[in-house]
Amino acid sequence: MDLETFRWLLGDDGQALLAEASDLVAGGADALAAGSALRRTTTAERAAAALTQVMLRERAAAKFGDLAPRLYFTPDALEQATRFRVAEHRAGRAAAFGARTLIDLGCGIGGDLMAAARTGMICAGVDLDPVRVAIAEANLAALGLTGAVQVADATTVLHETFDLAFADPARRSGAGRSFRVEDWTPPWEWVQGLLARDACVKVAPGIPHSLVPDGVEAEWVSDDGEVKEAALWAGRTATARRRATVIGDGGLATVTDEEDPGPAAVGVRAVGAYLYEPDGAVVRAGLVTAVAATLGAGLLDERIAYVTGDNAFRTPFARGYRVLEELPYREKQLKAALRERGVGRLTIKKRGVEVVPETLRKRLALSGDAEATIVLTRVAGEGTALLVEPL
Repeated sequence: MDLETFRWLLGDDGQALLAEASDLVAGGADALAAGSALRRTTTAERAAAALTQVMLRERAAAKFGDLAPRLYFTPDALEQATRFRVAEHRAGRAAAFGARTLIDLGCGIGGDLMAAARTGMICAGVDLDPVRVAIAEANLAALGLTGAVQVADATTVLHETFDLAFADPARRSGAGRSFRVEDWTPPWEWVQGLLARDACVKVAPGIPHSLVPDGVEAEWVSDDGEVKEAALWAGRTATARRRATVIGDGGLATVTDEEDPGPAAVGVRAVGAYLYEPDGAVVRAGLVTAVAATLGAGLLDERIAYVTGDNAFRTPFARGYRVLEELPYREKQLKAALRERGVGRLTIKKRGVEVVPETLRKRLALSGDAEATIVLTRVAGEGTALLVEPL
């Protein structure tokens, strides 16, 4: 979709076509039939633009919830956009820090801008892509939010007049998604310069701890049990070295390295009555022992992110299981044990062992009415299979 087509889509005729496309899709028409119907009254390009927006809004519901039907997207920009609950958390942190003004250096379609503007901050955004800038403007307007957006190179913008600078570097190369900082746009050298002041930079959750500059806080964030991103908080916004934040339907919880007594204090112990699987954000942040300490539990192995204890707890930082019994680890004996228990539906969880759950499940060829969960891991260096049930 080019800029001219998007501008047309925002007008009365474009909005009428968008509504027609939405009705067709809601009525069950597939893409081919809907596109054919729309082309009877408009050009193929405009029909495709309207139909694409309807399809993208359906996909965007996973990230933007009930806001999605009011917003505009491009396929690439939607894929790169922050899940809105995560963006709201970040905006909340920025507002709590005391930021009254924020600049988004590479704003895309405006997801983070919208979240920040909803806190009452005065926001501005820049992006090199004119279409994305136009979409960001339209999205702010669709939610009744104010903010200035313009086409500009983030690396040349004077951002020091804003209380907080935010950036989300593109992490792609010619071969697709890249995890090498050398492939970032803007480059890592520019990011390091930005982190010398009050700033926040969104990065991939796989960022090595060794890459985080001194004095910068790295926060790993999960939403609904899935690690979504990491963010680097710099300057006065940094309040810890490492942080794990867990967002769920019940709200938000966070733990930092300041609450971590370390492996020596927690220790390694035998399997207890309960097993805990720390959230991915906790694992990425290296805070497994912090969670173990809050549960009065220990590690199964110094190098494996499972925690075990003798008491049942509910915690936002880990999923708990009651340990029912230990099963044979070898495949043939494990298969016999599961069949003996009538297990036909099996969930396989694993850490620290070379097992592909999907492949193993097929080889076990189980049949029966019972459903079960097993955990395959190492205990005292030995492969172990535990039959568990979720708390």
